[in-house]
Amino acid sequence: MNLLNPEEITKGMHEIDDWFYVDKSLEREFKLKTFADALAFIIKIGIEAEKMDHHPDLLLHSWNKVKVTLSTHDAGGVTEKDIKLAQIIDKIRL
Repeated sequence: MNLLNPEEITKGMHEIDDWFYVDKSLEREFKLKTFADALAFIIKIGIEAEKMDHHPDLLLHSWNKVKVTLSTHDAGGVTEKDIKLAQIIDKIRL
């Protein structure tokens, strides 16, 4: 999988909501209503990530916040796979 160049990343960022490009990765924090909602959200992300064989870093902090970090580790940064998973995660959250 090829790394996206800065122009491709900027274009891809228009296809996803509230994500930030930070340190060669895409990041977003989600605030959910309850602790149980946050755990369920992480599980849903995990199921979709496993289908793609693409595994994000997930952090449950506080009691209702989930931070998601996407990066294609073997490519060394953001690829099309990261944009696609971000789109899926945005749909899960709706």
